[in-house]
Amino acid sequence: MERCFRYLLSAALLLAAVPAFACTSVIVSGAKSPSGRPVMMKHRDTGTLDNRMARFEGEKYAFIGLVNSDMDPENPEVWAGSNTAGFCIMNTAAYDLKDDQVPESRMDREGFLMYRALEICANLADFENFLDTLQRPMGVEANFGVIDAHGGAAYYEVNNRVWYKFDVNKDPEGWRVVTNFTQHGRKEDRKGVDRYEKARALMKTCGKGVSGDIWCDHAWLMNHISRSGSPILRTITSACVVFEGVAPGQNPQQTVMWTALGWPAATVYVPLMPFCSDAIPSCLGGEGESGKALFCSNSLKWKEAGTDVSAAVRKTEQMIDSRFSSLFVRWTSGKVSDYHFIVGYRSLMQRIRKEYERNFVALLPKNA
Repeated sequence: MERCFRYLLSAALLLAAVPAFACTSVIVSGAKSPSGRPVMMKHRDTGTLDNRMARFEGEKYAFIGLVNSDMDPENPEVWAGSNTAGFCIMNTAAYDLKDDQVPESRMDREGFLMYRALEICANLADFENFLDTLQRPMGVEANFGVIDAHGGAAYYEVNNRVWYKFDVNKDPEGWRVVTNFTQHGRKEDRKGVDRYEKARALMKTCGKGVSGDIWCDHAWLMNHISRSGSPILRTITSACVVFEGVAPGQNPQQTVMWTALGWPAATVYVPLMPFCSDAIPSCLGGEGESGKALFCSNSLKWKEAGTDVSAAVRKTEQMIDSRFSSLFVRWTSGKVSDYHFIVGYRSLMQRIRKEYERNFVALLPKNA
């Protein structure tokens, strides 16, 4: 990984082009996963590079979400999130689906829509009812990706008036890639086709079992897609999140939102759990007078300085995967209680911060 870091940076610099809101996403059906758990990734591209994580006590469900560091607390927007019912949502911008004269001042409501969905929706049916009952015009032009704790996994193409559903469980490949165009929109206005084609080519290399199961988890998606270089990794990339849901009948509280804040090639992913009231460590949730997330801020500094931190990323993530996997398996198998899992989880969050400081602090630019 370290040998290709400078290539990743130079390629990303060449591809920092408009549109600024242009993400790459993947959903993998739980029906094709050996664990039965659906997996969903959002690689976020945006003009707002300072991101952090936040937890909200919603109307029906508490939830955690990816937000801009300067989010207005009176008008919160969430750009990907997961709630205590196991409902997870993300979006990618579309530029080919709007078919009306609604002014731009009444558009770009995707973040508000996802915030509201996270606090009231438990499954795909709830989300579809939510879309049906929203006041028109909805103020959106986007693809929304959703997974739930009942096996649901789908994309929704949504404009101001209507929505179209693509059930990933019915996809013959067992997965679907979506960037910044739709199947129902105008072909001449499609964006992100190059990223779509590369992500699809990469997904076809994902390992498969004898029965055709797809071996695709957070680490594979982060390393093989989010950190794959141009055209997916760009200077406007601000985060990557991977949701690992639960199989039907499993505890929705076991949903994990793996979160890599900042430039993916220069940051580490951390497992976050919506049901833990103190699930978000300050290094991801913001700290100090700036309120910015340390992991995000540092990654942006390393990106700008051209500093190769890949060895530290790999070393830290190996520890995270090993320790979280051990704790998670013991919890899901019933060997430890919810209480002891939370105690161990809190301890792990502290260990991640210490391991990060040990592996990364010497790499910071001297003027940081």
